[in-house]
Amino acid sequence: MTKTIGVGVIGMGWMGMAHSRSYSLVGDRFCDKGVSARLVICADEVEARAKRAQRRLGFEQATTDWARVVAHPEVDVVNITSPNYLHLEMATAAAKAGKHIFCEKPVGRNPQETAKIAAVAREAGVLTFVGFNYRWAPLVQYACKLIQAGKLGRLTHYRGRFFSMYGSNPLGLLSWRFERAKSGLGVLGDLMPHVVDMAHTLVGPLQRVVSHNHTFIKQRPLPQPGRGTHFSLGQPQDPKGEVENEDYVSALVEFENGVQGTFETCRAILGPKCEMAFELNGTKGALSWNFERQNELQLYLPQGDGSHDGYTRVVAGPEHPFHGQFNPGAGVGMGYEDLKVIEAYTWLQSVADGVQAAPGFEEALALAEVQAAMVRSWDTGNWESVTKIATAKGTP
Repeated sequence: MTKTIGVGVIGMGWMGMAHSRSYSLVGDRFCDKGVSARLVICADEVEARAKRAQRRLGFEQATTDWARVVAHPEVDVVNITSPNYLHLEMATAAAKAGKHIFCEKPVGRNPQETAKIAAVAREAGVLTFVGFNYRWAPLVQYACKLIQAGKLGRLTHYRGRFFSMYGSNPLGLLSWRFERAKSGLGVLGDLMPHVVDMAHTLVGPLQRVVSHNHTFIKQRPLPQPGRGTHFSLGQPQDPKGEVENEDYVSALVEFENGVQGTFETCRAILGPKCEMAFELNGTKGALSWNFERQNELQLYLPQGDGSHDGYTRVVAGPEHPFHGQFNPGAGVGMGYEDLKVIEAYTWLQSVADGVQAAPGFEEALALAEVQAAMVRSWDTGNWESVTKIATAKGTP
């Protein structure tokens, strides 16, 4: 018997549409798993976007009032894909209503808001989930299995990065992502969460960091509300506004298990399109993965006799986690939204079983503690320990 979970989605821009499509595909791609989604209601402050989502994706209702999603009696899961500055209010309302919560990263504009949101959900006893979709790539999941099985030996080095060109053009609009009041942090909140989550997934918790930030493009054209995305461009003659957060963040890191590493993120770099990538070395082998070639893994497992002493290109196939749910052939590639379907399935299964799965708000809090240490390092110029974020009990 299939258990159907009622879903309400808040924020129907690009990410909200991607989430909604993913929910609708779970019952097909994971038809043998006994769980599916019902798209109950969607909300967006721009009525045309809400209506478009209802028409295209089959939501039963559409609204411009996000509170109606939270209050709807047939919504089991509130899915938040709104701008960062709304996450605290929306997640708090959903938790108080006893609704399970999926929130796109970052969970809050800054580490302190993330800690508040995690505390509210914890006190309400609701299940939570976060959009760290890169961890669901079949070859990343395979890499996890190799590490857990000890195939790489004792881990020694890790290098994680996320380079994206979405902010490389000076004519790129000054969307909410570049405003401190709405976005909070820049790439430390937008791209670095994926880097840290991947590192936590593969290696484990961090002990200390020393970090640096920089803004390359200081001004951008002002957007018109309700038009375009953060990929849209303005004109040279358009009025400009100030960029209020960072384009670039780097860090030297030390993990609790002694692994040494580096993190690097940038939204204004020229060249990489969506280079979410890592390299990992151990005492018996090494591996590397890059989302731009997500269906390939570079794997180094030397035989010891010199007969095989080089990296091997592993191509994703049905023998790797989740791949067989999408196609039966090795080398038949999967894409970004396939990872969102895996993510949606894992989340819906968590709700159906009533068991908290990872990554939830506690995992988001763990990476927020890393972010907080990086921000402290920007101020001091020193190594900073990753420590707990103090949060008063109760709602914010």
